Amino acid sequence: AAVDIQPACLGLYCGRTVLSVNGSVETYGDCGVCPRGQRTDDNKICRECMGSPDRYDWLYLGFMAMLPLVLHWFFIEWYSGKKSSSALLQHVTALFECSIAAIVTLLVSDPVGSLHIRSCKVKKLSDWYTMLYNPSPDYITTVHCTHEAVYPLYTIVFIYYAFCLVLMMLLRPLLVKKIACGLGKSDRFKSIYAALYFFPILTVLQAVGGGLLYYAFPYIILVLSLVTLAVYMSASEVESFKDLLVRKKRLVVLVSHWLLHAYGIISISKLDKLEQDLPLLALVPAPALFYLLTAKYTEPSRILSEGGNGH
Repeated sequence: AAVDIQPACLGLYCGRTVLSVNGSVETYGDCGVCPRGQRTDDNKICRECMGSPDRYDWLYLGFMAMLPLVLHWFFIEWYSGKKSSSALLQHVTALFECSIAAIVTLLVSDPVGSLHIRSCKVKKLSDWYTMLYNPSPDYITTVHCTHEAVYPLYTIVFIYYAFCLVLMMLLRPLLVKKIACGLGKSDRFKSIYAALYFFPILTVLQAVGGGLLYYAFPYIILVLSLVTLAVYMSASEVESFKDLLVRKKRLVVLVSHWLLHAYGIISISKLDKLEQDLPLLALVPAPALFYLLTAKYTEPSRILSEGGNGH
């Protein structure tokens, strides 16, 4: 069989598109950028992404989907204060917005109309930053081969954030205006204003650090959930199990942190070996139990009084 000899395709992510297929013979185009939904194989040929996201990919997408929801809940709680009884309804609305946005995002992704998505496998960190690997064969002309090698894990997050923002702007102002009676006119929309700030921040975070987040998100979840749980318990002056039972809200916050702990542990272990990984979930309540058991010994007033007695 005759072999079409062409100059080498330089660059880590440059490839040749398949122009036509005649039986077992393929005709290739010039070396360049692969179309959306394709990435290069080992022979520098652009191939369609026909795989499905693995468990870790879905966990990553779940983490990116949770970020705006958690921030919504935080700012709703922060600005509602003790005056408003509408916080719960706003929490439910935020959950509804993010859930609908996630479903719509999956439906508009290829294949359209299905909750399944086709994807390319993530092989290494550089797959997220193809724009940094455009070759310059003569050190003058740059061949631009930037494409989404991790299709669609990079762009699907932006689409989801866009739907979240649109749904929030459609639903939340009307809801808040009707039910947030306990707040002043200037305070009732502050949680919405906060979202208008954190959505651009999340977008930039994904654009710049998407690849880093992909590999680090399980550890980020564990560290942040531990720190925020300790800060919340300290600020709420929770020192015993009785203090937790006094208000249902504290129990809800505690259970929420436990779910985040479990999510982080599952993301790290990937549950590849169930008999080894499932027992790790028993560690989920450990930080809260440790805090409750040691809180009375670390109370500042007690330490100061004992120090004074020592003198």
